[in-house]
Amino acid sequence: MERFQIDARDGDARAGVLHLRHGTVETPAFVPLATSATVKSMLPSEVAELGYDMVLGNTFHLFIQPGHDLIERMGGLHDFMAWPHPIITDSGGFQVFSMGYGSVAEEIKGNRSGDRRSRVIHIGEEGVRFRSYLDGGERFMGPETSMEVQAALGSDIALAFDECTPFHVDRDYTARSAERTHRWLDRCVEWHDAHAPAWQQLYGIIQGGVYEDLRAESAERISQSGVDGIAVGGSLGQEKEQMREVVRWSLRPTPPEKPRHLLGIGDVDDILASVAAGIDTLDCATPTRLARHGMALVHDPAHRWRLDLAKAPWKESDEPIDPYCPCPACRDFTRGYIHYLIRANELTGKRLLTHHNLTFMARLMREIREAIRAGRLADYAEAVTSGGPARTG
Repeated sequence: MERFQIDARDGDARAGVLHLRHGTVETPAFVPLATSATVKSMLPSEVAELGYDMVLGNTFHLFIQPGHDLIERMGGLHDFMAWPHPIITDSGGFQVFSMGYGSVAEEIKGNRSGDRRSRVIHIGEEGVRFRSYLDGGERFMGPETSMEVQAALGSDIALAFDECTPFHVDRDYTARSAERTHRWLDRCVEWHDAHAPAWQQLYGIIQGGVYEDLRAESAERISQSGVDGIAVGGSLGQEKEQMREVVRWSLRPTPPEKPRHLLGIGDVDDILASVAAGIDTLDCATPTRLARHGMALVHDPAHRWRLDLAKAPWKESDEPIDPYCPCPACRDFTRGYIHYLIRANELTGKRLLTHHNLTFMARLMREIREAIRAGRLADYAEAVTSGGPARTG
């Protein structure tokens, strides 16, 4: 059986199935973050019951704490966190370089501090030396380290170690950075072929910043490396349309038969645009992070699909978040009660909103798959983004 089968197409969008060591993943799929071996506030069984086939573990954070050696002794990440289904692990590159540059959002806003820069000691051909956020001790991560950690974790899909190019750099730096990522990819492939479990798939990450020719070169280089799948990473730009254009540039040269993963994108309109461009899986902290800040995902494009339940107008509201949502937050509680929980910083409020937001995302992805199979993705996307009824049947 093929590792990835495409069952339906609608333009460049595809619906299919990823066959992995620990099960199958229906695509297109949103992948919740299990950053530190947990989807925050949720039980693994609850995540699975919502319809999620795969979660993402954070290689960098698990490397720092509790350590990949311990997790391997405990039977691997699946046993350690009691998640018997597929897991994808990131390379650690984004987190390592974020310590020096900050997130893309922080870069764009200019929030870069000397404290951040001091955490990265040296970036060189071998890899990156940095100070642990846990104890300040010096640590090292390079291509072989990343592959070793991900092999020990036993994830179904490992990502190759890359330099996550910052937003505020020039074309020359971006080109040199992408070239180094490609050299690191060669080392990742070599280590992975020699030491990783035969069933663990390896994805290469396309870099190249916001430059069309660099993205094309990187995509071609990754595609020719023999990896099992393609990931799109790095800075995708400052505005949504630029981000979508960069994704299209990145996908154009890639083999259509290989699965494609998009790193760190989770807004509803961006998901729809990315799937339409040919993305099969994507991950983002958006649903769970918003929940921890008191925000619920709702069908309201005018307000970026967000309902801020921490705000005063909801204090005495007896409405549910969404009368059509089956999650416990909507079924059993009012906006007023959840407002109170959030303002009181009660963990129950964050848990209820996490459950709701993941329910919202699971339904969105299910409807996207149905729309592709029906050949109606464009109509569905128009309905969702215009605020009208968004159903495929």
